[in-house]
Amino acid sequence: MVAARITVNGKETPISPAAPHTTVLDFLRERGLTGTKEGCAEGECGACSVLVARPGVNKPTDWVAVNACLVPVAALDGQEVVTSEGLATVDASGTPTALHPVQEEMAVRGGSQCGYCTPGFICSMASEYYRPDRCAHADTSADGGTDPDPEHGPNGFDLHALSGNLCRCTGYRPIRDAAFAVGSPTEDDVLARRREQSPPEPAATAYTQDDSAFLRPGTLAETLRLLRERPDAVVVAGSTDWGVEVNIRSRRAPCVVAVDRLPEMRALRVGSDHVEIGAALTLTEIERRLDGSVPLLAELFPQFASRLIRNSATLGGNLGTGSPIGDSPPVLLALEASVVLADADGEREVPLSDYFTGYRQSVRRPGELIRAVRVPLPLSPVTAFHKIAKRRFDDISSVAVAFALDIEDGIVRKARIGLGGVAATPIRALATEEALEGKPWAAGTVRAAAQVLRAQGTPMDDHRASAGYRSAMLGQSLLKLYAQTTEAVSS
Repeated sequence: MVAARITVNGKETPISPAAPHTTVLDFLRERGLTGTKEGCAEGECGACSVLVARPGVNKPTDWVAVNACLVPVAALDGQEVVTSEGLATVDASGTPTALHPVQEEMAVRGGSQCGYCTPGFICSMASEYYRPDRCAHADTSADGGTDPDPEHGPNGFDLHALSGNLCRCTGYRPIRDAAFAVGSPTEDDVLARRREQSPPEPAATAYTQDDSAFLRPGTLAETLRLLRERPDAVVVAGSTDWGVEVNIRSRRAPCVVAVDRLPEMRALRVGSDHVEIGAALTLTEIERRLDGSVPLLAELFPQFASRLIRNSATLGGNLGTGSPIGDSPPVLLALEASVVLADADGEREVPLSDYFTGYRQSVRRPGELIRAVRVPLPLSPVTAFHKIAKRRFDDISSVAVAFALDIEDGIVRKARIGLGGVAATPIRALATEEALEGKPWAAGTVRAAAQVLRAQGTPMDDHRASAGYRSAMLGQSLLKLYAQTTEAVSS
């Protein structure tokens, strides 16, 4: 097997002797690329963001911004990375001769003060700059008060691309001005031309240092056999959860097995009776490939962490952690989704409502992987996702509520409600569903069902919210849904 290597700013370099748990951030900084900063080591500030060449949605390659503080460098074996230093134009000797257009706009519009966060902002901004389907919109402006869509600039720049980047001194207006001022890549732009070629094929990796290993088998079958042989292995995809454990809690594993590039776990298929989503597809890939065809998922994605996190995080990882405050389980419960579990002996399909058995526990057996998530069709026409959190974006929810209702002739024919943050596991609000089904979708019904919903789960007091507040928000979420649907009907 070829020695593990990574291409950084066009130059290939061996990963050895880095330890398998070494992050991309530490690897880069140890090699003098100090534009990549550590701010939080949890994927919340974006000071560490870099660009990675990934399979594209509209072109063969997309330049995707990720949190370098979370990704093990071994996970990028064979891959291409561009840092803030690699964006500028350089001459034959490697000396920078001109700023990148994103760097230029940040400089002339005062988007940098202390400069600590600036390289991370620039990498996230560059990812959006190179998004192939970004295009100018004649009906928007960047004047900050009258935009029909203030989160998209006249150049098509989506400010959500910067939702995972924090600035502590400059203020966001000049950064937004810079984002909304960038033009389109020119024909001689090397990184723009790179999008026309396929990204590197995922390397089968067996990287071992200091009695610990990072392994990426080439196929699902190999992976499942390995997991049977190594029950101590930690399975990772985007590493957005495991990376925090490594950085903040100093967790180490004798064996880490990566599944993020397995072809068998990266398919998205729309059939006659269900949508099957590969468990290793990133949330950004799912969002762009579905393109709003599953409205409840489309409402979830912008509220799930930040774009930087969604560029790495997967549905399989979010379900695999078993967290009661994960954002996707309530939505998938409302959609009546199931998970496809695979091991060396075969596959089985389990309804998500039967999957969770306790706090961070599930029916998944040792050696089993979540291969895919299946969402049955047809979809309920009335859906909503309400996330109650202290910050609008990039925050953990205090309460999450997902609704999927079939309402015909004013009667609720079917109701499915998923809840997060109010019990040891994500749950279905079965009593509330029963209180709605067969009843008219009217104020009296909704008020009575809201009282039932307030009593669902076993919410607790913690630093994010009190139990009383969580219960109150459950009831309010149903009242909000009713108000939203009646406004839609009246308009």
